[in-house]
Amino acid sequence: MSDNASPADAATPGQGGGWPLIDGWAKATLSPRGPKLWQTLNHRSACLSCAWGTGGQHGGFVDELGEPLQRCLKSVEAIMAELQPAVSEGVFGRQSLADLQQLSSMEADRLGRLSHPLLLREGRSHYERIGWDDVFAIAEAAFRRPPERVASYSSGRSSNEAAYLLQLLLRAMGSNNLADCSDLCHAPSTVGLNAIFGSGTSMVSLESLQQADCVVLVGSNAPANHPRLMNELIKLRQRGGTVIVINPVIEVGLLKFGSPAFPIRSMLAGSEIASLFLQPVPGSDTAVFLGLQKALLEAGVVKRDFLAAHAEGWEALLEQLEVTTWEAITASCGLSRQELEHAAAVIAAARGVVFAWAMGITHHANGIDNVQAIANTALLSGNVGRPGAGTMPIRGHSNVQGFGSMGVTVKLRAEMQQALEQLLGRPLSRVPGYDTRALIEAAAAGRVDSLLCLGGNLWGANPDSGEAKRALGRIDTILYLATKPNQGHFHGLAARQTLVLPVFNRFETPHRTTTESGNNYVRLNEPGTTHLRGADLISEVAFLAELARRRMGSDPIDWGRLQDPAYVRELIGRTVPGYGPIARIDATRQEFSVEGRLFERPHFPTPSGRARMAPTPLPELSLPEAAHFGGLGPGETGLVLALITARSYGQHNTVVYKAGDSYRGMPHRHTILMNRADLRRCGLAAHQRVTVQGEAGALEGVEIIPGEIREGAALMFYPEVNVLMKAVIDPRCGTPAFKRVPVLVRGALAPEPGAAQPPR
Repeated sequence: MSDNASPADAATPGQGGGWPLIDGWAKATLSPRGPKLWQTLNHRSACLSCAWGTGGQHGGFVDELGEPLQRCLKSVEAIMAELQPAVSEGVFGRQSLADLQQLSSMEADRLGRLSHPLLLREGRSHYERIGWDDVFAIAEAAFRRPPERVASYSSGRSSNEAAYLLQLLLRAMGSNNLADCSDLCHAPSTVGLNAIFGSGTSMVSLESLQQADCVVLVGSNAPANHPRLMNELIKLRQRGGTVIVINPVIEVGLLKFGSPAFPIRSMLAGSEIASLFLQPVPGSDTAVFLGLQKALLEAGVVKRDFLAAHAEGWEALLEQLEVTTWEAITASCGLSRQELEHAAAVIAAARGVVFAWAMGITHHANGIDNVQAIANTALLSGNVGRPGAGTMPIRGHSNVQGFGSMGVTVKLRAEMQQALEQLLGRPLSRVPGYDTRALIEAAAAGRVDSLLCLGGNLWGANPDSGEAKRALGRIDTILYLATKPNQGHFHGLAARQTLVLPVFNRFETPHRTTTESGNNYVRLNEPGTTHLRGADLISEVAFLAELARRRMGSDPIDWGRLQDPAYVRELIGRTVPGYGPIARIDATRQEFSVEGRLFERPHFPTPSGRARMAPTPLPELSLPEAAHFGGLGPGETGLVLALITARSYGQHNTVVYKAGDSYRGMPHRHTILMNRADLRRCGLAAHQRVTVQGEAGALEGVEIIPGEIREGAALMFYPEVNVLMKAVIDPRCGTPAFKRVPVLVRGALAPEPGAAQPPR
């Protein structure tokens, strides 16, 4: 615990959640913003936080099955940040760009809400306030550049309607440069699942999950990032089910979690979560699942009749398992044959297994292989295409999946492409677009003139912060639509003009919007009002529709009419596969599941109707020697580790709400979690200050925190750690390897126990 932390800030020993959650709710409730917080929590709109989802027409606390008490502290943190007062008058006039660049993520967020459009001109040291007429003049000129030199980037906090307008505008102009935050997180899930099942989203609904008796949870810190999911795991354990957790870090909340949704049976003593916890080498997940598959095969429990009827390519996978040795598998993943056989036996004995994963699976150079290895395991065990079983990627941002559904992607589905071409009356461009990493590379090469960012923090979300800053600095004009300042507005600056434009958030937008959960459920959000008096805000739909009208008039559709979100929903219903009911949602108020994604029988949207299986290779996981990073200096010791970049418990994406992470014992952001055996092996000590050297940069004065992490691995906080890493990506989807970053940790050799310690 840090020196200035109160006991209430500390986690309950051996338990996630519990009383610190109650304390967090109490502090928020008793704050001056408490009444508005509770009004917002009960508003008929979807939660701002993760894509697990709750809220909408059933009420803010209620999920799609009508279950109450489905809000979490993460949701409270997100709402409280949006309920801040406006940024103080004169802050941007008084504080120079150099001052603003010194702010941490938390400090930037706590400046308050943006309330007026801002412009930073080339060569100026301060943002200045401008009017919307000037904003649209700049935006229109920027969007009149050649279409291949115009791009967008988006985050999942916005609505389906804004997402649809964004992609329609760019595609009508002739640009496919629709980068999205999903490129940096779950793109391997989308690509990998599409290759096997013909659908890139979860095949499991909330109702189906509640029929499972086993969940395999891989690469996810759900207690921090998806607390709503913990309620489902608690209920599964209480009905006699099993949870297998696979994660290089033992997260306390995945061992035991106290949920306020169950105040008597869970809150006081906590609920057991993991029945079995496996700690593999970071990046070895494909090897883990090959081990599970081999164990299923050798135990004679592979569902061959199921595969013969509903899959193709499975014979080649079984041949791979026959020739792949246990020695190769265990050497790769660091788990024993006995551990893998035991986990496979649990899977085989279950009636229905849901395989769920987050970015611990996707943030690797072989992320698609990892996803496909999981899907192959589900197929071999017969756990797809029926209630209570299937594959379930756990997405982050609340509407990140909706953006993909709306066509904000460089890999537009053929069915939607044809529908858009019919709507627009002409063929769409076939020039490949830039995903997020390709956008940075194109900008660095001087091939991007104009960039529109619909939310998010493009600078902060990218690996190699220095590269991202230089690349964005070569773009002529950047427009950031946002509710609050973030570090990207101070570091991700354009060459000539940078605009920061204030928009309404979801629960205060003056018209209805929709969002899509990670389980394919579409929610309808009712209009609201803002607490900001005298603010000059605009809705994202209004901004995009007006920009489209100025840019294209009435050709080939009436762009001005798109100011009406109900008309946007009509177009969505005509052109987005599975979204037909959205055209009637204003009249019916009926929320719905996207058609064609939840498989309750083993027939898939592939040409044959069968799943398409293929072998997945064992990963190459060698680390460089210390000399690769410049070696050790005189009197120094150290070691090379596989660094996992992660979010803290008080954080959502790049936005930090609390500096420390009491669950991991990390009292501030400038820390590194290491295994105690690694410390003994190299002669470093707990709480020693060290240098962490990556391939792109170094961080000095980092405090070592000993913790329950796999030997040979370490953990530091994103986005601060991005400065260390080069952009190593999965070449098939462009997603960076944030969860396996080679670093050299070096420092002075720690004195022997009992020796005099130098003053700290």
